[in-house]
Amino acid sequence: MAHPQVVIGVDSSTQSTKALAVDAGTGRVLGEGRAPHRVDSRHGQQSDPEQWWDALNTAVAATGWADRAQALAIGGQQHGLVALDAAGHPVRPALLWNDVRSAPQAAELVREFGADWWAAELGSVPGASFTATKWAWLRTHEPANADRTAAVRLPHDYLTERLTGHAVTDRGDASGTGWWTPDGPHPAVLARIGLDAALLPAVAPTGTAAGPARPGGPLRPGTPIATGTGDNMAAALGLGLTAGTPVLSLGTSGTVYTVARTRPADPTGTVAGFADALDNWLPLACTLNCTLAVDRIAALLGRDREAVEPGGTAVLLPYLDGERTPALPHASGLLHGLRHDTTAGQLLQAAYDGAAHSLLAALDDVLAVDAPTRPDPAQPLLLIGGGARGRAWQDTVRRLSGRPVQLPAAREPVALGAAAQAAALLTGEPADAVARRWGTADGPVLPALERDDAALERIATTISQAAALQGGGAQQ
Repeated sequence: MAHPQVVIGVDSSTQSTKALAVDAGTGRVLGEGRAPHRVDSRHGQQSDPEQWWDALNTAVAATGWADRAQALAIGGQQHGLVALDAAGHPVRPALLWNDVRSAPQAAELVREFGADWWAAELGSVPGASFTATKWAWLRTHEPANADRTAAVRLPHDYLTERLTGHAVTDRGDASGTGWWTPDGPHPAVLARIGLDAALLPAVAPTGTAAGPARPGGPLRPGTPIATGTGDNMAAALGLGLTAGTPVLSLGTSGTVYTVARTRPADPTGTVAGFADALDNWLPLACTLNCTLAVDRIAALLGRDREAVEPGGTAVLLPYLDGERTPALPHASGLLHGLRHDTTAGQLLQAAYDGAAHSLLAALDDVLAVDAPTRPDPAQPLLLIGGGARGRAWQDTVRRLSGRPVQLPAAREPVALGAAAQAAALLTGEPADAVARRWGTADGPVLPALERDDAALERIATTISQAAALQGGGAQQ
């Protein structure tokens, strides 16, 4: 019996590193590994990149296939700013995507250039998540660290470079920086934020390798390493996503996205105009507060996260870390409509509703980017992420969207997408075609529920009326 070709896909997220050893022929998972990350939340949201490298080594080794894998790729958390000195060491902890300290810099950049300019030139209107705003923050608040910086990397770039010694990135992850264009870094943005293009990695062509693994890492020297990509782009690969198919991801953050043939350009900032990891686009809307925020509300109420109850008129906006959609970076949680007969279970359901609302409100905008290929409203919404396995989340999404929901059997789409990218180096296929061959998106379909328009209107009205309390104007 022939031995399988084995590849490893890595998901380096905010909270942990996950690695899957996968049979490149069938998609069967042969081994898994995981290692946690520590996040410092005392001043913002930051993390030591060195621990990501240690976690990658631990997770890859734990798969049991590190010495036999024939290729590897990394899907990494988007937007994070990794600033390295001339020796390749971090000059400070990495600023993570959900660090909102650069909100003033983001607002200033939008004011100076104009939202329409950003949408037309870059495809996205930058918020505090974007790397360009984080570099502007570093230039303002830590100029000595900015001056010491000899290389600027995204999290997945940093790890790929540690593996190979080559400074490369891909178009998907780079499109979340706020300076990437298909023609190269935008000179006006780099000049405004004071960033030298020589500090940036090269953008590798789609489907190519970053280089071979070098000694000192978890793999045999010479093992091909793909360029990798951002976590949302990797998940799209891992699902074998086709144009117009909607995805809702329920994790620490929430995202809704699809693959589009047309480059997005939304001046409201709701839809980010990301590139995918191939040759298309990935219009995406993102919220900062999702499963973690709802779990925190459940803990405060002393209830199991599934112990929701129907009814009531309460609205709970669980904006515990500020919010990106709507654009309220300094917001906090808000409870409105409390009555004597409101139950704890109804409050918990209101937290689910508040977390899901903004994502589902942005769904039509995401799908409208490719209006000719927009799917029928009856097409199932692919539900992924940690929350996708929870019945309360499933029912909330069905009730607020009015759509059927499909639950892909694949539990780790980011790591599987990275594995598909690694497998593509061996087979010559496009990475999304590899995933479709593996059947990663297959899974049960839950029927649609009648859309709860009353709840949607109640939440939208509360968001609009609470804008002054939350520190800005709400976008919907």
